[in-house]
Amino acid sequence: MPRPSKQSPERGDARTRLLEAAQHSIRAKGFAATSVDELCRLAEVTKGAFFHQFGSKEALGVAAAEYWESGTTAFFEVAPYHLPADPLDRVLAYVAFRKSIIEGDFAEFTCLVGTLVQEVHAASPAIRDACGSSIFGHAATLESDIRAAMEARGIRGDWTAESLARHTQAVIQGAFVLAKAGNDPGLARESLDHLDRYIRQLFGQPREETP
Repeated sequence: MPRPSKQSPERGDARTRLLEAAQHSIRAKGFAATSVDELCRLAEVTKGAFFHQFGSKEALGVAAAEYWESGTTAFFEVAPYHLPADPLDRVLAYVAFRKSIIEGDFAEFTCLVGTLVQEVHAASPAIRDACGSSIFGHAATLESDIRAAMEARGIRGDWTAESLARHTQAVIQGAFVLAKAGNDPGLARESLDHLDRYIRQLFGQPREETP
């Protein structure tokens, strides 16, 4: 769940500066490669301040995931995909919005918690659970629109609003992995186009393809 990132942390309290620095560094090169020394340098705080705030690097990882969840929740709450009157149009607008913010460097559009959980899911259950809270929590915000679209169109099947909401996140997170593997953000946008087609097929709504 990407949101705008900053190369330099905003001036503020030490905790916020460290979390902003962690957010950028982890998205850019991963958790293991992000050192406490680097974070202190970026945030312009002492190591004593770091350990006063977090106690350990793992605690920072948990806090970074929670900080990300808080920020992305606010970011998506005011996004324009909520505006259409039809619930299916809102779901499709969500996919289009996610595609539209795939731009810039990988560290600018990829998801912190998706990057983090792939790396530490076995090594740190605490960080894994914090990342899971963010990913599954965001998926849950789509459920009411999907459910309303199903009801409005009389859709019945062996899938649910909850499972489709989770699938959208599987596609988005996988799209980020493909983009990194191919060093091409266009691969992520391509995956979102396929997600749009898939949702339209589920609801019997054709898509007008661009020639």
